[in-house]
Amino acid sequence: MNSIQERIFVAGHRGLVGSAIVRTLHAQGHTNIVTRSHAELELTDQAQVREFFRKEHIDQVYLAAARVGGIHANNTYPAEFIYDNMMVQANVVNEAWKSGVRKLLFLGSSCIYPRLAQQPIREEYLMNGSLEPTNEPYAMAKIAGIKLCESYNRQYGTDYRSVMPTNLYGPGDNYHPTNSHVIPALLRRFHEARLAEDAEVLIWGSGKAMREFLYVDDMARASVHVMQLAPEEYRARTDPMQSHINVGTGEDISIASLARLVGDTVGYEGRIGFDTSKPDGTPRKLLDISRLKSLGWSAATPLEQGLRQAYAAFLETEHARARTPALLDA
Repeated sequence: MNSIQERIFVAGHRGLVGSAIVRTLHAQGHTNIVTRSHAELELTDQAQVREFFRKEHIDQVYLAAARVGGIHANNTYPAEFIYDNMMVQANVVNEAWKSGVRKLLFLGSSCIYPRLAQQPIREEYLMNGSLEPTNEPYAMAKIAGIKLCESYNRQYGTDYRSVMPTNLYGPGDNYHPTNSHVIPALLRRFHEARLAEDAEVLIWGSGKAMREFLYVDDMARASVHVMQLAPEEYRARTDPMQSHINVGTGEDISIASLARLVGDTVGYEGRIGFDTSKPDGTPRKLLDISRLKSLGWSAATPLEQGLRQAYAAFLETEHARARTPALLDA
């Protein structure tokens, strides 16, 4: 079968990364893309996942479905973060293998690495130290997902690959005031502060923590690039028991500088303060992306440009919500 005709299941197609992967695949000419909403397919339910793969005859899987959130959400719902993510991964990977799916891409997270890992973080630093306590359950689930894929490759000869993105942002993000990640949370905070003409916006933590950010459509293009690599090329740059690939920009920024950049993007002119009673999380988290660069890919969207595009997408979401609140809140 021509690869453009293959049936591709994008799990989590309504999420930040999944929706971007669908956009990227469509742009490449793929039309045979299979998606299911959470209401249509509960991925934590093994029986439902098994029946789905039995009926749909899937050729490839992008496993972008996950329970995700920022520091507050991870601290508040640790049991849900580890249980839901482990169940989704186990069900999708196992039932994909049982139905004969040979190619799968698992999307992890840079939080898999030790809290005090040497910078920039290389793939081989996995499991070489203690994890950041605020998101340890989520990180453990993602580590299990990597090892799940590697184990099926070793035992069954599948071609299941893993990519570990840095912090992502862009269209399709979650802008919840307490459960979202840093950039969407800041966009909403500064947007609302500008409208209310607030004199100050208070940011969690000291502002000294360093973070790397990747525009989500860049992440999607990297995911498709890694999925489409020839098996011999992928294996030449990875190891059977350390097969994951970092995806990032290779550049980081302090939270304080990021906050000022977001404020400028939104047009907020007030003061920015920092609540040092709140946690910073990991002090620094910059990925080494030399493995991915050696495979022919690098990010294309500068942070300033990405923030402008992300803010435009946020405004579109807010305008749509204002027009049809009943449908969007259902």
